[in-house]
Amino acid sequence: QVQLVESGGDLVQAGGSLRLSCAASGSILSINHMGWYRQAPGKQRELVASITSGSSTNYADSVKGRFTISRDNAKNTVYLQMSSLKPEDTAIYYCNAGVAYYSGTHGYTGEYWGQGTRVTVSS
Repeated sequence: QVQLVESGGDLVQAGGSLRLSCAASGSILSINHMGWYRQAPGKQRELVASITSGSSTNYADSVKGRFTISRDNAKNTVYLQMSSLKPEDTAIYYCNAGVAYYSGTHGYTGEYWGQGTRVTVSS
């Protein structure tokens, strides 16, 4: 009923910038929290940044001051602006959202994940 599609991953040199996007679609009533996670090879998935429906944000210490999360509620889209990228930022980045949606005449809530977009930062 709900799909998340990420885009924007690429190969970039250290010190460069990228902007990731994640668009939610489907039978959406509202989106609560949205966030970005990442998983590097051989490591567990970790939270990078999150944003509430009221636009309160939270960042991992490793990205504070370099990454900015934002959302466009009219487009059901969340963004991650990444600057001053480091090789250790290399990972697959996943979008996550808590979504209220409808199916028939009933409403439901669920957690959804995108398929991931790869970010590679070369030194």
